[in-house]
Order: sequence, then C-alpha cells, then structure tokens
Amino acid sequence: MAILHIPDQEQKLTEPAAIKSFLAERGIWFDQWEAGAELAEDADQDTVLQAYEHVLKPYMNANGYQTADVISVHPKLPNLDMLKTKFLTEHTHSEDEVRFFVDGEGLFWFNLENGEPVFCVICQKGDLISVPANTKHWFDFGPKLSVKAIRVFIDQSGWVPHYTESGVDQSYNALGLSA
Repeated sequence: MAILHIPDQEQKLTEPAAIKSFLAERGIWFDQWEAGAELAEDADQDTVLQAYEHVLKPYMNANGYQTADVISVHPKLPNLDMLKTKFLTEHTHSEDEVRFFVDGEGLFWFNLENGEPVFCVICQKGDLISVPANTKHWFDFGPKLSVKAIRVFIDQSGWVPHYTESGVDQSYNALGLSA
C-alpha cells in the first residue's frame, strides 16, 4: 500500500483514495492491482511478465503501450551504486513512465514546481503509477534496496532520462524516507 509524503509540510497520506485523488489532481495516474503471483526472488523477466499478462495486456492495449520489461533491484546487484545514482537524479522523459510494483518498494519523488511542494510516493507491491511525460521526478530504491517492477513503454527510446541538473533532488534524497 502506497504512502505519500510531503516533507516540507510534514504531511503524510496513507489512505489509497486520498493518495489517488492527490495524484490525479496533479495529472499523475495511480491505481492498485492485485499482485498475488508467487515469484521466486530470482524470477526472470519472462516469468514476471507472464505472471501478470492477464492484467498487463489489456492495460497496454487500452493505452497504446507497445512493450514492457522488468527492473529487479536487490542488494547484491552488480553496479548497484551506479544504477542508484542514475535514478536518484531529477530528470524527465519524453513519454509516460509507467511502473507496476510486483515486489519490494520504491520511492517516486516529484518536483512539479508552480507553487507545488516536492512530494514522494512510496510505492509497494500492487501499486501502479504513471508519471506523465516531461514531469520532473526521480526514483529512490529505498533503504531495503529491493524492488521488482514492470515498466511499460510506447517505445523504450521515450524512456531515456533528460537530467535537469537542478540539484533539488539532493536535499530530499538525504531524508531517507521509507514505509
């Protein structure tokens, strides 16, 4: 179950309906799906995608998405520090970033500007989030360094990060938020 933090206002939302409403008002789509497939910790991409094909395929077809892959992060992952740095830096994408969390947790940070406070959504197993194209955000693997999520794309080239170099992410990354 997701948790939404607004650190500068010392506010935290835990009710799914409140989180969904807060995000929808800001153009971010959020939902919760059943993530009941029993997967081995080392389940490969094909196994994960096949386990959720029954919900993934209709969603992808209805929204024009063409491809999906799986990101699986764990403490023993080679080059983890390099990967972590890449995700922890504020960036945008030229297309939506859709993730369905099948295990673990990860933190999506948002810097919407326009008078909006920076906020974070801790996504956990069963959470589905769609970050709109060109939205300033960054992603934290969290203190457990354990997340398995399906990523959905129209075209993977649209998911290339465009770093803002704003530095906004640095002070928030130091907070070390988790569920």
